[in-house]
Amino acid sequence: MFSVILLQAAMTVLIGLLFWLIQGWVAAYSAWLGGLTALLPNMYFTYKAFQYFGARSIAVIVQSFWAGEMGKLILTALLFAVLFLGVKPLNVLAVFIGYILVQMTSATSLLLTKSFLKR
Repeated sequence: MFSVILLQAAMTVLIGLLFWLIQGWVAAYSAWLGGLTALLPNMYFTYKAFQYFGARSIAVIVQSFWAGEMGKLILTALLFAVLFLGVKPLNVLAVFIGYILVQMTSATSLLLTKSFLKR
């Protein structure tokens, strides 16, 4: 999972750079903040979900996954609220593109890893 987080961080930086080159500074930091809005909750989930890796009790493992997912959802909502209320000017389209691309990065990297492991 650490490699997926690193890939998401790299994608966040890359998206910001691309928006900076194409549309300017406001779009760049908007895309970067959108990427961070996906990355930070995913980091929290990874920490919570794998906190008890190898635990003997399945209940503890399930509870840590549940706590990680609930925390991820709450953190995502809070980050979007702070972003839209506190950052001016903001390119909303760039925010959502950054968010979606970072989320897609995690999904596709897991699919690629799964197909790679089958070989």
